[in-house]
Parts: sequence; C-alpha cells; structure tokens
Amino acid sequence: MSATTPIATTNPATGETIRTFEPYDDAEIDRRLARAASAFAGWRRAPLAVRTAAVRRLGDLLDAEKERLGALMTLEMGKPIVAAIEEAAKCATACRYYADNADRLLAPRRIGEGDGAGEVVHQPLGPVLAVMPWNFPFWQVVRFLAPALTAGNVGLLKHSSNVPQCALAIEDLCARAGYPDGVFQTLLVGSAAVARILDDDRIVAATLTGSEGAGRSIAAAAGRNLKKTVLELGGSDPFVVMPSADMVKAVKTAVTARTINNGQSCIAAKRFIVHERIAGEFTTRFVEGMKALRVGDPADPETQLGPLATATLVDELHRQVTESVALGAKLLLGGKRLDRKGAFYAATVIADPPEGSPAASEELFGPAAVIFRARDIDDAIRIANDSPFGLGAAAWTADAAEARRFGLELEAGTVFINGMVASDPRFPFGGIKRSGYGRELASEGLYEFTNTKTIRAGGGITLSE
Repeated sequence: MSATTPIATTNPATGETIRTFEPYDDAEIDRRLARAASAFAGWRRAPLAVRTAAVRRLGDLLDAEKERLGALMTLEMGKPIVAAIEEAAKCATACRYYADNADRLLAPRRIGEGDGAGEVVHQPLGPVLAVMPWNFPFWQVVRFLAPALTAGNVGLLKHSSNVPQCALAIEDLCARAGYPDGVFQTLLVGSAAVARILDDDRIVAATLTGSEGAGRSIAAAAGRNLKKTVLELGGSDPFVVMPSADMVKAVKTAVTARTINNGQSCIAAKRFIVHERIAGEFTTRFVEGMKALRVGDPADPETQLGPLATATLVDELHRQVTESVALGAKLLLGGKRLDRKGAFYAATVIADPPEGSPAASEELFGPAAVIFRARDIDDAIRIANDSPFGLGAAAWTADAAEARRFGLELEAGTVFINGMVASDPRFPFGGIKRSGYGRELASEGLYEFTNTKTIRAGGGITLSE
C-alpha cells in the first residue's frame, strides 16, 4: 500500500484526517483466507434455521444501533445524518427479508413424479470476495452479505479505503449477531491487493459495486481464474417528464433524485429529459428547487446537501462541468466549488449539452443535473437510451400507454413510473450495458452465489422430502 493512498478516515466536511490504519500484510491476508475456508466447511452445513437466525439478529443490531452507525457513515464519507440513519435502518429490512423468506426461496423444487423425477437445489459456492464502494458504506455491503451468507457462503470484504471504520463495524456487527468466526471478515487492504486475492484458490467468486474501470479489472482477474462475478457499476439514469405528468410532484422528486447522497449515487437521476412543451416550466421550477437546498455540515439534521466524499471527486466534477460549458452547454446554476472548508460543490444545473461533451456522455457523480429537451415520446426514449449505461430509469406520465412504452423500452435494469428509482430487498437490482451484470437482492440475489444443482433419481429411489 503506497503512502499516497492511505487507509484512513478523513472527514470530507473539514478535510481533517481522524484515524489511519495499517493495511494488512500478505501473512494476515493468508490467515484470513484460511479462516474463511475453514469457516465455510462448517457454515455450509449449518441448518438454514441457524443461518436465518443470524441474519435476523444482524438486522436487529442494525436497527438498535442505527444512530451510532449513521454518525460513523457521516464522519467517513459525508452523507447527511438523516439519510445515514435511514441507510442503517434499510439494511435491517434486507436482513429481515432473507430471514423471513430464505426457507421458501431455498426449498428444493420438485419436478416430475415416479422414476426419473428430480429436484433442483441451491447450494453455496464458498468464500466470496466483496469489493464495495464508499457511497453507501453499509447498504452496499449488506445487500451482498445478507443473501450470500444466508445461502451458506462466507464473505470477505475489501471496502473502499476511505471508510475503514464502517468496514470494521460491519465485521463487529456480524460477530455479535452470532456468525461463527471467519464467516464474515473485513480485509483492510488497498486495491492493488485485489488481483492477488482473486488469484487465490480459496476465493471462489467475487462481487463488486464501483466504477466501470474497477469492474473491468475485477472481471479480468476473475475471468483468468474462471470465477463467477456480479458487477454493479456506474449509471447515468434518465428521468423523463411528459406533458401529462404531475409537474409539482415531478420537480420535487427530481431535485431529491439528483441530490440524494449529495448526488453520489449510481441510481441518482442524472439526465432530465423533458418534453419541449413543458421544458421551460420544468426547468424554472427545477432550478429554483436546486437553488433552495440547504448546504452545510452533514452532521446537522437540517442539512440537505453536504460535501462530496473526497476533494478528488470535486476536482473531477468541476472538470466535467467546465468542459461541458466550454463546449456549448448552458450553465443555469452553480458550476463552482463552494468557498468553504471541505469538499463542497454547488448545486449545479446544465442545459442542452452538445454531443460528445462530458455532461452528455459521462456520469456526473455529484450534485450536477443535465437537462435535455425531447420532441415527443420517441425522441425521449431515444435520448434516454443514448448512453453506455443502463442501471435505472424513471418516467413521469399520466398516460397508461406512454407508461407501458417507457417500462418496456427504456434500457435499464430498473424502471420506475412516477417515482424515484430506489433499491428494495423484494426486487432484483442490477444493470445492463456498461452498468454491469448479475443481480442483487430478492431471490435472484440469493441464487447468484449458489450452485443450481439438478438431482434426478431412478431405480425406485424416492428423493427425500
């Protein structure tokens, strides 16, 4: 681990480094891999009732300690405190979903009767490496952890290096929830160690939520070893507004959808595609809503827009905005760093970005919105799908025929009609195109790291009930 990329807690609201950690050396990594392999041998055979009891206790702990855990998220990556507490509570709902439904979802599926009948079972694969980002430091981990461990796998977490205390807190929560030693461990390592870990035969699969570049790296390393991967990568989600939409509700939701998590969410609405008939009114209302956001200390419950997670993210967002404006995009609001301590960037609105500009073709990770005008529904769908990403999408209309077209024709893993894109334990979540592959949550997330095995019996043998 180089001196330029420390594993450290640095408060993005002040720039102050709170705590640093020494990355694990090769010997410690090997000890943890050995512990994971040993734990899997027992955990895979643990009765499902034992595994669901553990995930239920984990959910109870997340609920009981959500204020403390929320404060930790806010300290390490700047999430507004109210949203941080809500994140911990949401993690509890995912744990309870699998505690309540795993028995049904993992039950053998019987096919046929008599000689040659069979059943399909889902069996765990083994130790899974999870490479997770800083923007939802608990939720991203739990939505992997809860289904994977309930299915009988064990997990090793390589968390983003700017949220080490969140990573260690999750390991501690799992231990207190009753997961046996080695079933879930945190690896305090830098990104350079990931390829070596993936090369180790004790790791059987990997999951990553992160950038397109990180996804390519993980997929390449896993591919060399023929190991299963699930990737949830970037997004440039469209938010389409048609003339029949409820304008007041659409604008209010649009402001929230763009600035959730200080604008640092893969499924935040980023491209606002508005029918030309209402584009003027929408734009005026939207700019007013963005301008009215309360910017401040993320630890203050009244704050609506806090800092970006790092100064580097501010630099990158400012580059994208200034380059887009230089190429001809209209700057309607913001477009600058805020003159205050910390990694703050002004709420920003850009309109009519030219083709090829960063605002038209790249993901803007921060509180910067881009507005496009569409002639009609065909043009709106064309603009929405004119992106290398395909994670989430939203469309606002009161016309049922339009709603059905948007639902079926928008190229995304998730489409919301008259609502804000959000993940939910009951529904599969993931993307297409450069937004990745595989699914998290729901039954699909439970099965991703299992062997879907067919067992057939003849010769008078009856499969066990």
